[in-house]
Amino acid sequence: MQYKAATAINGAALIIAGAGSGKTRTLTYRIACMISQGIAPQNILALTFTNKAATEMRERIKSIVGSQNSYLIWMGTFHSIFSRILRTESNAMGFSSNFTIYDTADSKSLIKSIISELGYDETKYKPNEIYSRISKAKNALITPNAYAANERLLEEDQKQKKPYIFNIYAAYVKKCKLANAMDFDDLLLNTNILFRDNVNILEKYQNLFQYILIDEYQDTNYSQYLIIKKLAEKHGNVCVVGDDAQSIYAFRGARIENILNFRNDYPNYKEFKLEENYRSTQIIVNAANSIIKNNTNQLKKECFSKSENGEKIGVIQSYTDKEEGFLIANSIIDAIRKKRITYSNFAILYRTNAQSRIFEDALRRKNIPYKIYGGLSFYQRSEIKDLIAYLRLCVNNNDDEAFKRIINYPARGIGNLTMERLQILANEEQKSLFDAVKSENIASGEIKSSTQKKLQDFVKFIENFTSKIFTVDAFEFAKNLAVESGIIADLTQDMSIERKSRYENIESLMNGIKEFCDNEKANSDNQSDFITTINEYLDNVALITDSDNEKAEDADKVSLMTVHQAKGLEYDHIYITGMEENVFPSAMDELSLNELEEERRLFYVAITRAKTKVNISFSQSRYRWGKLTRNKISRFVREIDERFLETKLDYELPINKLDNNNIIDNFDATISPPAHTHTVTTIIKRPQLNRHTPSANFTVSDYRDVRIGMRIEHNLFGYGKVIDIDKYEPDGKMIVMFDDNFKRALLFKFAKIRIVK
Repeated sequence: MQYKAATAINGAALIIAGAGSGKTRTLTYRIACMISQGIAPQNILALTFTNKAATEMRERIKSIVGSQNSYLIWMGTFHSIFSRILRTESNAMGFSSNFTIYDTADSKSLIKSIISELGYDETKYKPNEIYSRISKAKNALITPNAYAANERLLEEDQKQKKPYIFNIYAAYVKKCKLANAMDFDDLLLNTNILFRDNVNILEKYQNLFQYILIDEYQDTNYSQYLIIKKLAEKHGNVCVVGDDAQSIYAFRGARIENILNFRNDYPNYKEFKLEENYRSTQIIVNAANSIIKNNTNQLKKECFSKSENGEKIGVIQSYTDKEEGFLIANSIIDAIRKKRITYSNFAILYRTNAQSRIFEDALRRKNIPYKIYGGLSFYQRSEIKDLIAYLRLCVNNNDDEAFKRIINYPARGIGNLTMERLQILANEEQKSLFDAVKSENIASGEIKSSTQKKLQDFVKFIENFTSKIFTVDAFEFAKNLAVESGIIADLTQDMSIERKSRYENIESLMNGIKEFCDNEKANSDNQSDFITTINEYLDNVALITDSDNEKAEDADKVSLMTVHQAKGLEYDHIYITGMEENVFPSAMDELSLNELEEERRLFYVAITRAKTKVNISFSQSRYRWGKLTRNKISRFVREIDERFLETKLDYELPINKLDNNNIIDNFDATISPPAHTHTVTTIIKRPQLNRHTPSANFTVSDYRDVRIGMRIEHNLFGYGKVIDIDKYEPDGKMIVMFDDNFKRALLFKFAKIRIVK
């Protein structure tokens, strides 16, 4: 079926790809087949949802058709491809090609400033809520004028006692235009406007993109759907790949209707179903099928697996949410010992980020290293945003958000009052802050002459670097700017732990810029005269998604994340936690049928992340706002065919009055459940730990004293011999062969070991 889908390259095609069915492989070979049949690679448009997916696909294609062909393909995320088109056609939109792409933090900062300037109450008009409202409007292709004329939207705002959102929206769009900036939603909205208002430009790209492929089509929103439909009108060669059973992003504007109605949009389409799951065991696939069949709104398919039957789905029931965390931590330790696998094989999934605390506490107490997905992105760290803001302002002098961020960093004596007066002048003259500093009227304002000079010196400094953009490569440009701006001096004036960490982050950014320059040069035709400019690097950084940020040093750790963040990932062992009504699915009394079906699809996604083992956990009681509440087992757990569960479930287990603190303090001992008033089936799985008892003289040794060949004692695993060491750094590790013949990798910053000899 993969072969059929890959070789039927003409006309419209719908590839329904179940979890783990090899859709990336199929897309890769479909593109390779096109090129082998003489289709020019530059006439192929391939759209993905992450840079990581695009990079993986390009590398696979390169191995088949060669480097030059692979890099001529228009391949990337929706936002990266559309930003490239918008930069090329920027004049038609009234922007210059060096426009800045605002991230969420930039947008919220600008909205906050607008709320203040308009004199609205920030406790009522909260920037986060207003940003979300504007984002939804843009993704529905509603411009400020259309918003102001939409009675339904205005009525909704009136009911929420926020009647002036349309004013904030209009001011926001105007400020972005003045700053020569677009936000992420603008990249879609403005592409639609570009094609709507410029028939010649639309025809240009219709002629260019003769073959269009879209990955994860079920995740497209209305704006993306319309762009694809317009581009595919001329040639009709559009291939979409997706799985309606994994449509879980309605809250972002994704429309499952896009994939469900594909056959109506393209009546002469061909359909291919990739139903064999190459990732998971038969039991996992069958269990997932038994859940998703309960949805009514779906494209029918029957996924199957030819791999081993596998282990049944484990069920971990706890009395409290704290106990749930420690049962899972102990289960991980037990699996590592029995199966001799590493931490990186495990992922703990939960419905909301707020649930992570319980598991973090449990893992820390057991010395289990972990990483959390969806935490603070590297590019959102303060010091990184500072340097990026300097770079952005050099590329786009009108970038007000960058200007405001760095005008007084490092400190140059320019305070809030000066900025308020400068903003007033900029508003009066309809100029950016940068241009307002150069205005003849700045002298007639209330800004002191000494402060005026500081502002003008700053502007000259930025202009000097702006003049070098196309003559100095991105790495040298950024390095010189970091030094001459005073950022490096500020971070090295004292080497406190905090400043040292920030300095190391700047070093890491520089390494990333260097790597980007080297990669771009390696892929260029004329390497001798090739220069990667800083604006090319900034464009790349602006379009990086959270899923593109995983670091190598995070490799051997248990992964913690929401189910939404897990989509597209896979692990040997998956723990799906908090499987209770009003947790997963969430707030049942508030869910419509469509929303309930999306929650079920979310559970389906969670189960199909696993290769070999799924464990489901739920708690009889959970604290909510300080009150201990009783919970019912999630209806989704009850929908799993019991043939695929390790234990038959008893859905009416009574609540037990246990002291939460006692459970934690005595958890290493085996806890017997209290006597019940009637007989029940107990399905708590408490692994026997057989932990090593440290010797009486056990004291933790300095990792820098450890050498290969030494015998050591670990506080948990007992005695062993060091057989290898990977760098003497806190994030380094030693490989130890323990007396139980189990080889383990121990991270220095977590390992508690004593050198024996």
